[in-house]
Amino acid sequence: MSDILTDIRPDGVATVTMNRAAVHNAFNETVIADLDRAFRRLGDDPSVRIVLLRGAGKSFSAGADLGWMQRMAGYSREENVADALALARMMQAIDRCPRPTVAVVHGAAFGGGVGLVAACDIVVASEAASFSLSEVRLGLIPAAISPYVVAAMGERACRRYFLSAERFSAAEAMRLGLVHELAPADGLETAVERMVRSLLDCAPGAQTEAKDLIRAVSRRPTDDAVLADTADRIATRRASAEGREGVGAFLEKRDPSWRTPA
Repeated sequence: MSDILTDIRPDGVATVTMNRAAVHNAFNETVIADLDRAFRRLGDDPSVRIVLLRGAGKSFSAGADLGWMQRMAGYSREENVADALALARMMQAIDRCPRPTVAVVHGAAFGGGVGLVAACDIVVASEAASFSLSEVRLGLIPAAISPYVVAAMGERACRRYFLSAERFSAAEAMRLGLVHELAPADGLETAVERMVRSLLDCAPGAQTEAKDLIRAVSRRPTDDAVLADTADRIATRRASAEGREGVGAFLEKRDPSWRTPA
């Protein structure tokens, strides 16, 4: 049985499931490589509209696999750098996937599991989920995941949770901005489908360009270069087939071509 399962529904909703329930979906070098390939492949597939990331069993992901960590302890520095870069590139593949990505979180999301959550665009979590940036308890640091976690939670919160390794609740994760929506455990799938429906109602090309827009303007001064870039982006989008279809559908009070019946 594969450690990573992928499935694509007829409506273009893809699901990537970490399938190591016995070890709470802890990841090793094989899982990292498989996740990287899965998100790159789905991002390149024009039939895919949305990518959901899930964990099988009781947890979303407990972070790094202990056996993998033991092996890394015997690696040379060069081997450790290469291994860490593979993890960093996998996180980047999730972050830069051109399709909207949704993390569906239940149970534990610890260590690198928090990184997976932070790298996704949208996070829907069970109210019973719990989180921890636990690396410093092992004498490590959350280096590869840090760009995404700091962007999601903010520097101030990371000063606490990177240093204390405390567990924090799903409610606290939502307060900090790591999680977007909470649902009771028995209502998680309903909340996910509601989010999926909202995403499917939107133009797929515009969503891809919106993600790229965020990267282009984030943490940059609003100077003349940014003004020119954003003006060019909206002018291009207005003249695009999707832009004309969307505005036309709105004015004609009809559904645009990309929207399918619920």
